[in-house]
Amino acid sequence: MNTLALRQTQSSQSTQRFALSFAFLIFSVVSVVSVVSVLIVTAESRPRARDLGIAPGIHQPGALNAITDVAGVRVGHTTIVAGDTVRTGVTAIVPHEGNVFQDKVAGAVFVGNAFGKLAGSTQVAELGTIETPIVLTNTLSVGVAMDAVVRYTLAQPGNERVRSVNALVGETNDGGLNDIRGLHVTREHVLDAIRGAKGGLVPEGAVGAGTGTICYGWKGGIGTASRRLAESGYTVGVLAQTNFGGHLTIAGVPVWRSLQPPRSQTGSPRGDRDDQAGSCMLVVATDAPLDARDLRRLAARAVFGLARTGSSYSNGSGDFAIAFSTSPEVRSRFGETVPRPHVIVPTDAVSPLFDAALEATEEAVYNSLLQATTVRSAIGTAEAIPVDQLRELLRR
Repeated sequence: MNTLALRQTQSSQSTQRFALSFAFLIFSVVSVVSVVSVLIVTAESRPRARDLGIAPGIHQPGALNAITDVAGVRVGHTTIVAGDTVRTGVTAIVPHEGNVFQDKVAGAVFVGNAFGKLAGSTQVAELGTIETPIVLTNTLSVGVAMDAVVRYTLAQPGNERVRSVNALVGETNDGGLNDIRGLHVTREHVLDAIRGAKGGLVPEGAVGAGTGTICYGWKGGIGTASRRLAESGYTVGVLAQTNFGGHLTIAGVPVWRSLQPPRSQTGSPRGDRDDQAGSCMLVVATDAPLDARDLRRLAARAVFGLARTGSSYSNGSGDFAIAFSTSPEVRSRFGETVPRPHVIVPTDAVSPLFDAALEATEEAVYNSLLQATTVRSAIGTAEAIPVDQLRELLRR
């Protein structure tokens, strides 16, 4: 090959290398931009109520504005999404860090409308104690959840001679988005939620037992909030599994008049888009030493708090609240037979706690809606409430 030909060949190869290098550089930049875009999208988070200036009531929230502001309370989720039909899960609330069976918390249940399955409620009503983690799931998975809670409790060190366990399991019907008849929740799903329960921030929206739920026709889910009483220092925290209907009202604004979910989507438990149907499970925790009688009254205020958001308490809605106190003063120790003195909040001093339960419940419902993302399945679709439209509506 002559010198000119060699130079032309080298020049051509250099040009190709430059072109390839430039193309690689462009590809790399585009790739980085794409990755950054993905990261930005992934990092984007939907707001909570207070991010939009929605702050119900007069009391301030705890540090996390969550049920876990009550010291010792832990929350765990198992979210089950598979194929184009499975959209369900489990949420577990563990009252304290010890052996709950051996060191039972004072507890109570209030029933707003009993179209639901709150397993274990009769013993709570009779004895005024809760002796297991509280589990929330879908309607047809109550049985497997009870089995898991019983097995979990029997396996705890110190419970080797236990022969009776009152598992406390609540539910809402997520059949509008989930293949509920497929019975996809397993024992391990429930155990994972209990074992994974922790303090700190609580994931909200379409997670755990809220994965397939619908609220006011929009995607509902798990929401939580808390209130800390300045004078007494007591905290009240609420966790809500929202799956109910009515006429959505936020901070007194009749949102339902101006903002409605798409009518083309399906998603009620009966599949007919009846936005009045559904249920709500509420769990109320406090560190105030309340006895079972006043805890039932506290639970009632949580159910009443749903009215502030527009709940219709329809015939087909199971509206339940479970309340418990983490205070050692009102705990019941397994096998205890010797009387002991304890301190309780007197009845005439409970009104601020009632206020706190009302406020925290209202905000928990809003958080469940605002944190939820759109969920689609072959069974139905529930759109997330549009934040920008809602913000503008509340501004007006």
